[in-house]
Amino acid sequence: MRQRLRQVFVIGLTLSLLGIGVPAWSEDDPRGCNDQLPAGTPSYVVCRWLNTPEEALETAKFWLDNDGQNMIDAGPRNPITIDCEEPGAVCPTDSEGDGEMHDVDSPDVPGAQDGGTPECRTGEQCYTDPNAVTEAEKASAMETPAGQAAKQAVADTPMRIWIDTELADDYKAGKLAEAARKVAALAAAQPGVVGVRFTSQLGFNQAFATADELDKFVAETSATLRALLPGKKLAAHTVVPVLGCGANEACKTQMSKQYPMPDPDRVGAWLANGYLDQLGLDSGHLATAYTGYGIDAAEAQRNQWIEVGARAWDVYAQISAEDATFTSAGAARLTDEQAAQAVADHIATPLQSDAAQTVTLWSRWQNDKGQVNRAYGEKWAANATWDQLKKLSSIRPRLATLYDPAQPEVDMATDLKHLSEVFGQVYLHAA
Repeated sequence: MRQRLRQVFVIGLTLSLLGIGVPAWSEDDPRGCNDQLPAGTPSYVVCRWLNTPEEALETAKFWLDNDGQNMIDAGPRNPITIDCEEPGAVCPTDSEGDGEMHDVDSPDVPGAQDGGTPECRTGEQCYTDPNAVTEAEKASAMETPAGQAAKQAVADTPMRIWIDTELADDYKAGKLAEAARKVAALAAAQPGVVGVRFTSQLGFNQAFATADELDKFVAETSATLRALLPGKKLAAHTVVPVLGCGANEACKTQMSKQYPMPDPDRVGAWLANGYLDQLGLDSGHLATAYTGYGIDAAEAQRNQWIEVGARAWDVYAQISAEDATFTSAGAARLTDEQAAQAVADHIATPLQSDAAQTVTLWSRWQNDKGQVNRAYGEKWAANATWDQLKKLSSIRPRLATLYDPAQPEVDMATDLKHLSEVFGQVYLHAA
């Protein structure tokens, strides 16, 4: 409850900064505490006292009266002990361990000594070598632009760092193991790197021949990276157009036919099987794809997040909304009013849905013709869009962006410093 109210608070504060009001919930509930919520709280958020202030006072008096005698009386009782040596005593003999004493620091699992790999009782491998990536590979990785950017970001900014790459082509070329080791070396070399995002537009813009091949790519890549990077998180980005259709059957039929690979059930299976710790869902396609079905962008986005929430994907992984709306060719061209509305539509709305926990915004990207699109001014010149984004300091940890250190706006240090004024996380592209 505390975490939910905290999320509501920061989102409500963001909306109040933008002058966006949301109607309050009914006050008929005698245990309601909606008056404790901040202005701008969404109407569907309800606060109820587990104990009203009066009940809490009575509870406190019960425990504190008479110099806390009730608290003393409620102390732990004498433990019940069993002497296994006594006649008739029954003690368990199937607990973990082999029941034998071992020297300090000696392995207690056969095969673990001398670098061996112990096996679980059922025979499968249950040990992951934390040193699977060599020091030489780490040193080489740190010399790359992504390695230098990771070092710079960790040293000079408070941002959480991810490594962003694309392993689909390597997988199809039979080079997954080699490519995975390179990206794993980047993530392992720099302390502070959260994990790896190993693919984008998964199943949407990649030439997988069959759905089975797509599933194998996700499963095998996840297994390979987890073996190389124990403890690091894995992420992927995709587009699931059918989610924007809502209850429109004609729309769902057409979207499923046009985009069969990114099927919601398939995506859900990836999450349920533990292949991903974070899933980025694109919302840029919501602008025009549904107009033929009488669904505008706002309704399509609402449909998507209702579907995500109903499928409980956030139980298995963190869900992130991904959007390039704030960028324009050359530099962002939104006015103050347009930028404020874009913040409400593309940042506040996904977070308020309680289906997306973070929002990833493209702040700079280059199309296939070499044209650069930015959410800020060229060479970091000030503009209305960037000024509005900088106002979102209360939800900065929930905002992320992508950065290609091989194509800096000015230089790594300058770029990362400016990005950290808006974003709490950054995905560093590694070729």
